[in-house]
Amino acid sequence: MMADRLFGILMLLLAVAYGWEASQFPEPFGGAEVVGPETFPLLLAVVLGLSSLYLILRPDPDQPWPTSKILLDLAFVLLVLVIFAALLAPLGFVPATILMVSLLSWRMGASPLPALITGVGSAVVVYLLFNFVLELHLPAGILKFDTGA
Repeated sequence: MMADRLFGILMLLLAVAYGWEASQFPEPFGGAEVVGPETFPLLLAVVLGLSSLYLILRPDPDQPWPTSKILLDLAFVLLVLVIFAALLAPLGFVPATILMVSLLSWRMGASPLPALITGVGSAVVVYLLFNFVLELHLPAGILKFDTGA
């Protein structure tokens, strides 16, 4: 219970600092907009703040510390995410995401082929969503095509 409350207090402080910083973004060129660059960070700060309050007010009973196997699994996930971040710019979003999702799916118990299919499907869908629906361009990396223009 105490660990949840302490974590909740720390996350509440983070939510307040994050929300404060997001509210300090400069006004976009051309005047104020209803949805500006601070909208998404402010929403995240509100969700984090509400989640933190829940942890403070309704903590779970204390749980035993995880076993060394679980800690090794968590270290593996952390290592994969660090490698993903390092490979994102040089390789590009799609290959780096295929590698990350496939490895994590395999580690969670999927056999290699379904893990690879999950990785490819996730990478392509998220890339198409961000690039063409949200118009937020992700790093192309090795998949960059030179149009000659």
